[in-house]
Amino acid sequence: MPDAVLRLDKVNVVRDGSFLLRDVTWEISPGQRWVVLGPNGAGKTTLLQVASGRLFPTGGGVDLFGHRLGTVNILDLRYRVGVVSPALVESPPPEERVLDAVVTAGWSVLGRGDEQYDDVDLARAAGLLAQFGCRELSDRRFGTLSEGERKRVLIARSLMTDPELLLLDEPASGLDLGAREALLRRLTRFAADPLAPVTVLVSHHVEEIPVGMTHALLVRRGQVRAAGPVAEVLTAARLSDCFGIPLEISVAGGRYSARLAAGPPPRRPASVGV
Repeated sequence: MPDAVLRLDKVNVVRDGSFLLRDVTWEISPGQRWVVLGPNGAGKTTLLQVASGRLFPTGGGVDLFGHRLGTVNILDLRYRVGVVSPALVESPPPEERVLDAVVTAGWSVLGRGDEQYDDVDLARAAGLLAQFGCRELSDRRFGTLSEGERKRVLIARSLMTDPELLLLDEPASGLDLGAREALLRRLTRFAADPLAPVTVLVSHHVEEIPVGMTHALLVRRGQVRAAGPVAEVLTAARLSDCFGIPLEISVAGGRYSARLAAGPPPRRPASVGV
């Protein structure tokens, strides 16, 4: 069996005496597509920092591509991880041409200088933009793009180095309904591609989960509440436990939706005489 792409063993992250992650054990295998869900402050972004090798845990062990962090040069591993997260990586300069914003990822730089790119690099960048519906944006300036266009361009940039692990931190956040659905359609196609890297997508909302995700991890207050195949984890009982409210979950065409569970109406306050 091939090595796990990522393995966390009883990982703790402590800051100022508080646990951001507590006793987290998680394993991602080749071919899997994970969604990580949890409320605000659950530790999801901290988890991505650890998974990307940008944050060393306070305790426990992390194996990335079969190498224990702390025993290898982390720079030799980071290029194998694509990251799309405003909290973890910077965006290209606003004046950067979109095609250059993608191709410069091959040199791990932001802002094209005097480095030279061959036709193969430029063709790959153009192909990635086309894959995410951005072919016509190649000559636009990054700063002129809509939020949805920026998200898709940044995903294309993250794939320029042909990573083996792709981490997407709330890629649909801040998008209107049309832009969200356009992005999810592209991510659904991406998830179905057997050549696509192992993917981890973080979200607050089940409605933002593209079709094709194979596994789910639920996090609350820095702890794993459930992990496993999507159908076993994304249940009303487990999501209600994770978010701390009673939820009803429905699935249609592989897409999930959630709403507050129906219950008795709230009690009316007693009237006060005057």
